Amino acid sequence: MGKQMTEMLRGTLEGIVLAILSVRPAYGYEITARLREQGFSEIAEGTVYALLVRIEQRGLVGVEKIPSEMGPPRKVYSINAQGQEYLEEFWRTWSFLAEQLEQLREEGK
Repeated sequence: MGKQMTEMLRGTLEGIVLAILSVRPAYGYEITARLREQGFSEIAEGTVYALLVRIEQRGLVGVEKIPSEMGPPRKVYSINAQGQEYLEEFWRTWSFLAEQLEQLREEGK
């Protein structure tokens, strides 16, 4: 992944992870796998886990510990009402930015 992509993802990864959780609850590895399915193959698991800690501390997700057949219980994250509000604002902001960038691109042709 190029430096430009890394920089852009830094500002949007929180919203992307919340969007994944809006579909269904998931644990860290599942979220990482889903990101990779979406083409974000260079995102490290550690990055996702650090982000999950931050959004948990900010009260955007609920966490449930589920027993695991191997090792310690898994922390399963689900988006809560505050997280859903944040995600809706994220999508509004994303739409605005995408429209403005598209206008700039068209003007430059």
